[in-house]
Amino acid sequence: MKKISLIVSGLILAGSSTFALADAELLKAAKNAGLKAIPADKKELLKLVEDKTNVMTKEKIELGKKLYFDPRLSKSNLISCNTCHNLAIGGADGIGAAIGHKWTANPHHLNSPTVYNSVLNAAQFWDGRSPHLEDQAQGPIQAGPEMAAPAELVLSRVTSMPEYVAEFKKAYGKDVKITFKLIADTIGLFERTLITPSKYDAFLNGNLKALNKSEKEGLKVFIDKGCTACHNDIGLGGTMQPFQVHANYSYAKGDFKGNEKGMVKTPTLRNIQETAPYFHNGNVWSLSDAVKEMGSIQLGIKITDAEAAKIVTFLNSLTGKKPTITYPVLPVISDKTPKPDFN
Repeated sequence: MKKISLIVSGLILAGSSTFALADAELLKAAKNAGLKAIPADKKELLKLVEDKTNVMTKEKIELGKKLYFDPRLSKSNLISCNTCHNLAIGGADGIGAAIGHKWTANPHHLNSPTVYNSVLNAAQFWDGRSPHLEDQAQGPIQAGPEMAAPAELVLSRVTSMPEYVAEFKKAYGKDVKITFKLIADTIGLFERTLITPSKYDAFLNGNLKALNKSEKEGLKVFIDKGCTACHNDIGLGGTMQPFQVHANYSYAKGDFKGNEKGMVKTPTLRNIQETAPYFHNGNVWSLSDAVKEMGSIQLGIKITDAEAAKIVTFLNSLTGKKPTITYPVLPVISDKTPKPDFN
């Protein structure tokens, strides 16, 4: 009986060693494919996300959060950054084309990308025209189909509220000159904090048990099929890539063709479980369909239903832990605050 127990124990240990070896090989394959983890060390994470020209402080982050949630930065007083990039529903808006001022749909039928982990993108906007979050923040505020507020109006609104003026002085010093650029920069600084590490990151950081068997199988298929050609690095996307490489996109809607070279920003796969609908035009609601479409148009291969299901299982492991966001109480207007304009 003792001999049988020893044999069983030996088989279990051998099996465990085999699994551990396979997991280590998968980890190596993931890193060789260009996949990188969000750093577990807070100092290393800060180095990754900080803007060296605007040092992060609690006061700046809190001020940026208020501005992010403040609808009075829009012409109508109804639309905030959070309207299209809702932090409660994956950092997006859950509709195909973004809706803005006067109930206007995006004229190119473009979808609102998630703001979570957007600091990891190499470029901002679907055509990659903006290099970083601070520059990006200026665009939607002023764009007619979005918040439709000229820079001068935004500046007048913010500086008319004594509490905002006091908070800018607290954050940047008593001699600070409040400008539209500084308002946008402060919003961008808050957005830099919206990082969502997941168990996928724990796996890449060396915890081989962080992903379950099915998730590991999905990761292997994800790598083997070549998905990492575009969805790589820490952001699992965020770089400019050619679109419709091997076939035409089946769900075309709108006139967006990418930048002048036909390149389109690859969306991050982080939290993708929460950010349907998919693609630049928000015209695909099934993650499995999106995976199969990518196989066809980008890789020139057929991804079967079974393979897509495995990849989706892996993709679901990318849903990360969100930072705790307390909805802010915003400053009170004054007699000098410009009134809402619905025209």
